[in-house]
Amino acid sequence: MKLIRREWTPAEADEWAREDWLAILLSPLAYIGLAVGVALAMLLIPIGFVILAIAIILIILMHWVIDPKLKLISTEYEKKQKQYLESLEKTIRWEDAEWTKD
Repeated sequence: MKLIRREWTPAEADEWAREDWLAILLSPLAYIGLAVGVALAMLLIPIGFVILAIAIILIILMHWVIDPKLKLISTEYEKKQKQYLESLEKTIRWEDAEWTKD
């Protein structure tokens, strides 16, 4: 079993998994590190550049971990949205109305 899953089915992607928790952990660390790193780097404090580099690595790692799930969920949502809009369009145009079938 891999530590980080990269392949998902739509049903699996919709459930909470280890990858979601890892993204929840990485997200605040990365963005706080980014804010602190940028602030310190702008003041030319050397540790700011180190913190900034670590934050960028954490952001890339977070994206690598959670992106496959988000893409799959987004694709499934777009399919459902398209079906809904087609159904709505038929309803608005009364294509499914009982009295038009006579």
